Amino acid sequence: MSENRKPLLGFVGKLPSGTALGNSGKTHCPLCMGLFKAPRLLPCLHTVCTTCLEQLEPYSVVDIRGGDSDTSSEGSIFQELKPHSLQPQIGILCPVCDTQVDLPMGGVKALTIDHLAMNDVMLESLRGEGQGLVCDLCSDREVEKRCQTCRANLCHFCCQAHRRQKKTTYHTVVDLKDLKGYSRIGKPILCPVHPAEELRLFCELCDRPVCRDCVVGEHREHPYDFASNVIHKHGDSVRELLRGTQPHVEALEEALAQITEMNSALQKRVEAVAADVRTFSEGYVKAIEEHRDRLLKQLEDIRVQKENSLQLQKAQLEQLLADMRTGVEFTEHLLTSGSDLEILITKGVVVERLTKLNKVEYSAHPGVNDKIRFSPQQRAGRCRGYEVYGTINTKEVDPAKCVLQGEDLHRAREKQTASFTLLCKDAAGESMGRGGDSVHVAVVPKDKKDSPVRTLVQDNKDGTYYVSYTPKEPGIYTVLVCVKEQHVQGSPFTVTVRKRHRSHTGVFHCCTFCSSGGQKTARCACGGTMPGGYLGCGHGHKGHPGRPHWSCCGKFAEKSECTWTGGESAPRSLLRTVAL
Repeated sequence: MSENRKPLLGFVGKLPSGTALGNSGKTHCPLCMGLFKAPRLLPCLHTVCTTCLEQLEPYSVVDIRGGDSDTSSEGSIFQELKPHSLQPQIGILCPVCDTQVDLPMGGVKALTIDHLAMNDVMLESLRGEGQGLVCDLCSDREVEKRCQTCRANLCHFCCQAHRRQKKTTYHTVVDLKDLKGYSRIGKPILCPVHPAEELRLFCELCDRPVCRDCVVGEHREHPYDFASNVIHKHGDSVRELLRGTQPHVEALEEALAQITEMNSALQKRVEAVAADVRTFSEGYVKAIEEHRDRLLKQLEDIRVQKENSLQLQKAQLEQLLADMRTGVEFTEHLLTSGSDLEILITKGVVVERLTKLNKVEYSAHPGVNDKIRFSPQQRAGRCRGYEVYGTINTKEVDPAKCVLQGEDLHRAREKQTASFTLLCKDAAGESMGRGGDSVHVAVVPKDKKDSPVRTLVQDNKDGTYYVSYTPKEPGIYTVLVCVKEQHVQGSPFTVTVRKRHRSHTGVFHCCTFCSSGGQKTARCACGGTMPGGYLGCGHGHKGHPGRPHWSCCGKFAEKSECTWTGGESAPRSLLRTVAL
């Protein structure tokens, strides 16, 4: 078996001039932000320095997998599988993506070394962008040469010693500055079990890279081959897996682009809606402020009007009072100080004046009141295109002027809803035109005053109130309607509740002959008959009332209550008439 060293997974050689070999994400640790030092590759494919990983706080979980861990590492290559058992598993979180990382038995140092990152660090150091490299032999002086055969970085002193040794005399040694255009100058990867041997073979059974000592030891009788020979097969499998993964990357990038686009559209939409909200609210605020100013002006006008009325009434009463005092004082002085002749001489003038003053009509109460109310929930129309609320009302409801209306005011039937309307008015007898008054209605049976009927009062917001109730039993009921705890006009009053309305069981017809189709046995409650043996009524014959009527009870009103009580005058043949 010959060793074939053709590179297949990476291009080895010089890169075109000016090509960047990496960035900080490939050469710098995401934690310490410095160049990688002993970088370890995590299962999530993020690379972190060994020392940085050791500083992370570990956590303990129960591992039900036993020794079979998904975490790949160089130290776990040669570990035997243990039977499944419950045992504590130490883990850490990836500092980049927070992925759970189960540490192998050897801890952080047993994780896979990222040799690719080490190569990138060395290339960046060669470009002078990082710290200087130190000699691989003495680990003390700066590197000046590199042995291409040993792939070791050497200082000037170690380079001279390297050339003097017989075994390494003919090794190819180049200046470090001549390697800046290379893509790979990494160190040889040594076996973790046999540090003196380089990993050049691959065990097919264990699916692990091995060295020469491994294949004659623990991997004896395992199928193996040179890494350069099996890279085709394993490289193709990785490429195939990569081809299956790349569409997901494109799909995720497209999804993220759509999310970004949607987020941008969302921001624009939010800004547009926010602008609409601001425009609406600013307009609404202006409308409210304008409506407020109108209300305050209306309130000021009401104040001026009422004050003017009070001042006018005050002036009139003061003038009348002055006239009254003048007449009283003059008359008293005349009666107490005047002679008989003087009294008789001035009597006519005094009597005429006092009579005239006594006939002057005046109100002993203020002509206006202070009843001004603000109703914030009452609609006030539109202002600047917005619906506004809040009105100022100077009307005050007068219970004595309120009236009750409705057909069911004094009559009702058991188990049927009865209703009436309360119309609220002010002291002048004008409709209030608004709602919000305190209205209380009670319907109490005369013989069961402790069992009032449930009533509903609906405020129509226009000064009227719809009152409804459903009596459960016939009898006499007392209805009390109060506004502001005062009885309205006509309250209390009584309602006679009769039994439930009875529907007609017959037909509303002109005569029995027509409605029954000429049947002789069909009868009618009107008692009419026809010659020839007909038991029911007919036009122009004996007993016919001369107009349409009900066959069951004889009532003339089509919309009426049936009064048939099941007596002898109600024949069963009427049911047949209904059926026909």
